[in-house]
Amino acid sequence: MPLEELGKKILIQMQQQTMRMGNLVEDLLLLSRLEDRYLSNKYQKQIAVVKLITHIMQEAKCLSGALNHTIDCQLDPALYLRGMEGEVRSLFSNLIFNAVKYTPAGGNIRIRWYQTQELAYFSVEDNGIGIASKHIPRLTERFYRVDKARSRSSGGTGLGLAIAKHVLIRHDASLKVKSQLGKGSCFICCFPKKRVYVKN
Repeated sequence: MPLEELGKKILIQMQQQTMRMGNLVEDLLLLSRLEDRYLSNKYQKQIAVVKLITHIMQEAKCLSGALNHTIDCQLDPALYLRGMEGEVRSLFSNLIFNAVKYTPAGGNIRIRWYQTQELAYFSVEDNGIGIASKHIPRLTERFYRVDKARSRSSGGTGLGLAIAKHVLIRHDASLKVKSQLGKGSCFICCFPKKRVYVKN
């Protein structure tokens, strides 16, 4: 390999590592803030969830790119959520982007925001690579990786689901995970009614 070409390759690798370290530091700082379970009413607002998801979807389609995923949304426009918008955006984007990263080209991703008599739900379902049942209880641990090589190649920090868990805790909510290896996954965020507003 010519010296000039080798130099360019090394610089690209250094840039990638620098970006990865920067993302890791940002995620660690966010996680540190989220571990304070107290959520001040001063900074909470009524979040237009459908508008928020629409913005995230635009980013997800760019991330999907040539992979050409089919992304289907079923969103209740009247359903609002009370909380910290930045934190909720981080939660939703982590789950949506993970679905894009771990669903093969041409795969299907389904996003829902709806309510029942008991709870309000945000769910992301895909027909991607899936997760073996033995890994599911540990998914929200810091730096836990189901497939280390694949996670690193996707550019993740290993903190996305840990962040998601703490955002949910701060919003009185919980996470359910359903998955089957080779058949896909469904991540479901369950919000209590006290966090939900219906606007006509």
